[in-house]
Amino acid sequence: MIRKVRIFLEMIKFEHTIFALPFAYIGMLLGAVTMEGRLPSWAEAGWITLAMIGARSAAMGLNRLIDKAIDFKNPRTEKRALPAGLLKTGEVVLFVVLSFALFFWAASKLDPVCVKLMPIAIFFLVIYSYAKRFTWLCHVILGLTIGLAPLGGWVAVTGSFEPAAWVLYIGIVFWLAGFDTIYALQDIDFDRTEKVFSIPARFGVHRSLHLAKFFHLITAVCFVALFFMTDLSWIYLIGVVLSIGILFNEHLILGPDDMSKLQLAFFTMNGWLSVTMLVFTLLDLVVLRAWK
Repeated sequence: MIRKVRIFLEMIKFEHTIFALPFAYIGMLLGAVTMEGRLPSWAEAGWITLAMIGARSAAMGLNRLIDKAIDFKNPRTEKRALPAGLLKTGEVVLFVVLSFALFFWAASKLDPVCVKLMPIAIFFLVIYSYAKRFTWLCHVILGLTIGLAPLGGWVAVTGSFEPAAWVLYIGIVFWLAGFDTIYALQDIDFDRTEKVFSIPARFGVHRSLHLAKFFHLITAVCFVALFFMTDLSWIYLIGVVLSIGILFNEHLILGPDDMSKLQLAFFTMNGWLSVTMLVFTLLDLVVLRAWK
């Protein structure tokens, strides 16, 4: 039983939750504190967490089902649970159904608008797995999908969309698009051979790295813009400066002729960025206000 659980957690790359969940909390905090003048309740935080777990688990399960044939051909992914036969297709289908059920149940406990908007979220959760079959903009589509985390956190506690919420959303969209473009560099030869669409397969290593830098420049601008659009203080701004430094270093350690630190740039640095943004947002919106 424990072994099976570990296989499922590996299948959905549970550790990658560190990318989206902190920003879901940031959206929740910004919405509640800056728009409504209150802290989100523990219940809201808990239901948002469960909704995120359900949505992300369903999306990753679907992705593994949809990409089973492609993963079997790719040397990098051939040992994943489905192509390696560690899990049966029926088991993963059941996992996806239960994950969507958890998503719906948790969303129903939040603002009513969350349930009304679920079809849009589910559309993006499904379509991003197919995007690589028809457009090299698949990385942006992934960003549009994962970016729903902070937007959902905001709406869950306010029931509304504000300009600042959309700026946060856009920032996360291009943050994800940028580092997913970097991640796709390791499959450039396979993607070209198998006619899988991606920015690296379409534009090559040099231009892909430049596009990733441009995407992350948009992210940096959005993070700074939030400082001016809300009543966030200099503490948040310190977090932004540190995060921009992380993005800069991420691109500094990569080069067209040296991808040896790709995993460090993809996982470690982006994980640190999301945690840094959450910590300094918490210090600003919760700790600093408690002292006043």
